[in-house]
Amino acid sequence: MVKDGYKFAAPPLLVGVVAVLLQWYWLGGVLIFLGLFVMFFFRNPERTPPADPNLIVSPADGRIMEVVEESLHGKLGLRISVFLSIFDVHVNRSPVGGRITAIEYRTGKFYAAMRGRASAENEQNSFYVQSDHGEVVFKQIAGWVARRIVCWKSIGNSVVRGERVGMIRFGSRMDIWLPEGVEILVRPGQHVAGGASALARWK
Repeated sequence: MVKDGYKFAAPPLLVGVVAVLLQWYWLGGVLIFLGLFVMFFFRNPERTPPADPNLIVSPADGRIMEVVEESLHGKLGLRISVFLSIFDVHVNRSPVGGRITAIEYRTGKFYAAMRGRASAENEQNSFYVQSDHGEVVFKQIAGWVARRIVCWKSIGNSVVRGERVGMIRFGSRMDIWLPEGVEILVRPGQHVAGGASALARWK
């Protein structure tokens, strides 16, 4: 479990146990269930990336929402959007290995993460990673429920494919921008696992 999870899970669990001891069973049961769900939300499983070094992995668990052409800083590429429900693992990972050349945090709205405008208008944190094949950009995007983006990396850090870089609390979205010339391996509606499922392949 992510360390932050303990401070969120401990209060309802402790109060719930006290409530049960005082024979307030209904209240105690609700609080204990809430504490256990928070522990479930903050789970942090190990993941093994595919052996093929040319594969680009998903930065998050969730469902593929869309795969569209998009221009970033004047460069045409492809954007893949992943929606994370509250039941998905919310630890985020680097889709490629390389060096983080920039991290850009931007305040914004809190539209529902499934809405298309969330990609451009919601609060977000973008990682720019220079890999051996080219630059890849991926964004942590807050949603209507998720109001807290956590970043564990700094500019200049080196990352390996599938390495943990942060998390978004309680429902969110992640976008990954890839340059032209990659082969897309996923389709909308498909469920992916962060750090393990291949999204695309370098040609």
